[in-house]
Amino acid sequence: MVGTNPHGQAAEAVVATASVPILELRGLEKRYGATHALKPADLAFVSGEIHAIVGENGAGKSTLIKLLTGVITRTSGEVFWEGQPVALATPHEAIEFGINAVHQEVVLCRHLTVAANMFLGDEAVGFGLLRKGEMTRKAQAILDDLGFDLPAHVLLGDLTIGQQQLIATARAAIRGTRFLIFDEPTAYLTRTEAAQLFALIRRLKERGVTIVYISHRLEEVFELSDRVSILRDGTLVGTRVTAETNETELISLMINRSLEQIYHKEFFPAGDVLIETKNLSGPGFRDVSLSVRAGQIVGLYGLIGAGRSEFVMSLFGRHRKTGGSIFWQGKEVDIRSEREAMDLGIALAPESRRDQGLCINLPVGFNLNLPIFPHITMAGLVPFSADRQRADRQIADLQVKTSGRGALVSSLSGGNQQKIVIGKWLNHGARLFIFDEPTVGVDVGTKAEIYRLLARLLAEGAGIILISSYLPEVYELADELHVFRRGEDVARHAYHTASHEEILSEAIGV
Repeated sequence: MVGTNPHGQAAEAVVATASVPILELRGLEKRYGATHALKPADLAFVSGEIHAIVGENGAGKSTLIKLLTGVITRTSGEVFWEGQPVALATPHEAIEFGINAVHQEVVLCRHLTVAANMFLGDEAVGFGLLRKGEMTRKAQAILDDLGFDLPAHVLLGDLTIGQQQLIATARAAIRGTRFLIFDEPTAYLTRTEAAQLFALIRRLKERGVTIVYISHRLEEVFELSDRVSILRDGTLVGTRVTAETNETELISLMINRSLEQIYHKEFFPAGDVLIETKNLSGPGFRDVSLSVRAGQIVGLYGLIGAGRSEFVMSLFGRHRKTGGSIFWQGKEVDIRSEREAMDLGIALAPESRRDQGLCINLPVGFNLNLPIFPHITMAGLVPFSADRQRADRQIADLQVKTSGRGALVSSLSGGNQQKIVIGKWLNHGARLFIFDEPTVGVDVGTKAEIYRLLARLLAEGAGIILISSYLPEVYELADELHVFRRGEDVARHAYHTASHEEILSEAIGV
């Protein structure tokens, strides 16, 4: 498949010579008043390369994306496109050059079909009417050609977040793109979807498209990229040939901490059993028996859809069990609602923090105190002093980067949003904490902070259920690891008693 750019040229044929960078930044800088979001940076991108950008949240990655796509204008510095100075002052100008971005949060129209989204702004029209059938057929042919097993006729909102991400990628790939930016593209993708995306990225590279790949998942950086640039506190600290560096060096450049400090594991004596299930069954899982003790992390690993999230949703009362038993501190209980789970002392930090874990357009303080409002309310009113003190204490303890408790959660980075999800349950004083993909879309520094929070909970006598699709994470942190496949708990391992290969084989079923 060959796309066309705004000038009618075949995207497959548009390849700049490698001797001249397709895009070059010289002293590029961005200030917001006294805030230095991006300090003067010199960086060149070569045609047909995959150039990774890594750094913690707040390092300047988002600022760089916005500058390259014309969303914001630079404070100073120069930008050259194929050796010629350009303004890149508007998104339209960036698109005219063939610069596009696929963002972590999909910015398409959920109420329209997949085909309508793919041709949005470039619809097929005849006699003043949309040619919906023609667009659907073309969109389906494109998706099939890209290797995306997705239907073109359904509403975008009926697809998973990961599938919507692939549609956004397909839309960018057919728009005559010559310079394509991916911002955390695999955060919500399954293993199969990620493989499809990587195959497309490699095809685009072969066609001469320059790929800028931004990810917190360093294993993806090493799998895909030719070069990697590191940002720290708004400063470009270096660029490396990917094959000539390693994870330890990149982490050191990003955060001045070692790899061992990121995955530091603390061990605590196992206390009393907090929760136990016997042959528990429910929507999406069956016959699961496990227990969690105070001071212990029980990890759940498996492919997306293996039944892990469905299992914990029944523990939290969001879904009713269909069989088996739940025992809370030795007493059999029937958890019929989330409120009953919370009253027992169970907390859930769900997989999708934006959709399930936060009131995204409400203040930080409101979100932090949401679970405890019934306990601090007096005569139907929430005392301002109690509300303020509890929120401010959590902001300080969690080191949330925010202008204050009155700031909207939507203004925070993904890592700081995740701290809010965790912080509201610390306020609640729960005994069992369920974390479903707690580090998706956060940088390695924030991961380390979250892991320290888990250790703090264990030290205070809590128990933790940790769900993660990132095997190194759950492997390094879980005292006991359960492997889920097709709704069943197919294996369990004590800490470090099985290899990565063995666990993967159990999860896949080979």
